[in-house]
This record gives sequence, structure tokens and C-alpha cells, in this order.
Amino acid sequence: MKTSVLGLITASLLACAPIAAGHAAGLAGAPAPFDKGGVKVALVTFISAGDFFQAYQAGATKQAKALDIDLQIFSGRQDAAAQRDQIEQAINLGVQAIIIDHGQPEALKDVAQKALDAGIKVVAFDVNLDNPRIPQVEQSDHELAKESLGQALKDNGTSFQAGYVYVAGFAPLDRRNEIWDETKKANPGIAEKARWGTVNDTTAVSTADQTKAAFQANPDITVVFAPYDEFARGVKLATDELGISSKVKIYSADVSTADITEITAEGSPWVATAATNPAVVGAVSVRAAARLIAGEDPGHNIVVKPVLLTQEELRKKGIKTVEDLDAKLPAFGQSDAAAAGWIPSN
Repeated sequence: MKTSVLGLITASLLACAPIAAGHAAGLAGAPAPFDKGGVKVALVTFISAGDFFQAYQAGATKQAKALDIDLQIFSGRQDAAAQRDQIEQAINLGVQAIIIDHGQPEALKDVAQKALDAGIKVVAFDVNLDNPRIPQVEQSDHELAKESLGQALKDNGTSFQAGYVYVAGFAPLDRRNEIWDETKKANPGIAEKARWGTVNDTTAVSTADQTKAAFQANPDITVVFAPYDEFARGVKLATDELGISSKVKIYSADVSTADITEITAEGSPWVATAATNPAVVGAVSVRAAARLIAGEDPGHNIVVKPVLLTQEELRKKGIKTVEDLDAKLPAFGQSDAAAAGWIPSN
């Protein structure tokens, strides 16, 4: 994902905007309606802040262009009511598929069903709509947490004082929380001293403020599990400001170029993250929608496998950007999830 692309995506979040304009030319050898072109798809997001979501949208945009899809992106800005309204707008626009990116399930299930009833295909990314007709795209959140926590155990042993950043109600965080609970149960020497977290327009900054309070009340915390990169960024900001970065190790999930800069910085407490390429996940989401539109079955649970990224490995391989990850760690930059012979690679 090039910076210029991410800049365009950021600007697009200010309003619903057509991101990938179809040329109605069609794809040779593709099934209907892609053989004639003019396919319209909506991507309705819930969380708009953070590099991960910008990269996800960039990947979706690139795959949509390869498929000659007219893709419109709607930003919910962490507002459940706004996201519902935008799904209604997408239905009224007559799109052929809607991709729902995150959100609060109870606020979305009925309006997602309304889209299905209107003949519109629906794909969900990291939000469980509990509907057999809606494929679920996910990053294998259990594996993300297992990889990250496995490294924490390797580095710190099975007994340590821990801090945990978590907000319930978000499918990926809830799945990662299941592994945290399992890890604590299997390793009773892990003491969760404090739990905090928030998701808003300034997640990292808000998390930093909460982290300061948590450490002031629990100065013996040495390990923080922050299974979302904006959480980890906030924890690092707080430990830097408190002057305790040398005494703390942070383990997270997700990655961006900005994260890599933070992880590899000298003296950084952020020592490992487990991640998929968000641009790849965005592309997979669009491929799943395209296959549904074409009458094909992409599968119900569509999983993009993660890789573990340690501070040591990133430094050793000279990885400074997500593009470097793609080039030097092939498993990170590729996925055959929801692929089909007629779908061009993104």
C-alpha cells in the first residue's frame, strides 16, 4: 500500500464516495454479470481510524478495480446508528453486494437481513452477524492471539504481572479474548493486574491515558497484551511518557508501516505482533462478494492466516514498511482465500 493511496483513502472517509469506478467493459471469460461490467458494491465500515482500516480499504479498492467493480465506501465513524443508515443507503442505491466491516452485531443483524431480502449479497468482515447466508471473513483471530501470546510466554516464562487492553462487543477482540482467558487458565502464574481499553476516534491517545492510570496503580506490571495495534500504540506512548519502556514488554495483533516504525525503534517495549496483511484481507472481502454475485460459494468461514512478527526479526531483515513485509515474508503478502480462476489478482 503506497502512502499516496492511503492518503486518498483517508480523504474518502470524510464522506461516502465512489472509490473504484467501473468502466462497464466487463472481464473476458468471467461469469455474469462480470462479463459485461457495471457491478456495484458497497463497503460499509464501522471503525475508520487507524492505519489497519485504511490499508484494508486500499486493498479492497485495488481488488475492486481489478474486477471492474464500482466500489463505494461508507464510513460509520464508530457510530452504530450511522452504520445502519449507511447500509440502508446502500440498499437504496441498488448495489449488488454489501461488505460490512466491523460493527455491533445487534445493531446490524436486521438491516443485513433486509439487504438479503432485497436480493443483495452480504459479506461480513470481523463482525458476527450469525446468518448462514452471510460469509464471515476473519483473520483467524484465535491464531493471532495464540501467536502473540506464545511469544509472550517464550520471552517471559509462565509467571508474570500482566496488563490487558480489551473492549468487549467486537468480534475480533472477543475471539482474541477467548485465547487470553485460555492462556491464563493454562498458566496460573500469569496475574492480570489491570484491564482497560476504549474504541473511539482517538483510540491510541485514549488508551495511552488509561494506560498511565493503570501503571500508576499497578507499577509491577511487566507484560501488556494489547491485541489491536491502536491499543499497543497507546500503551507504548504511555510507557514512553512514564519513562518505563525498559521495564515493560508489549505484545499485540495487527500491523502497519507506522507500527513497524514503533516496534523497531531503539528501546521500544513493543516486541512482537501477530498479523495478516490488511490489504490482503480487504481484497479477500471483495473477492468473496464477487463470487456471491456470480452465484458461486466462497465458503462461510473465510480465514486469512496470520504470521508472527518479532522486533528481532523485523530488525534483522531490515523491514521498515508493509511493502518490505510483502517482499521479504511471502506468507504475509498472499492469500488464496475466496480466490477463483476468473478473478484477477489484486
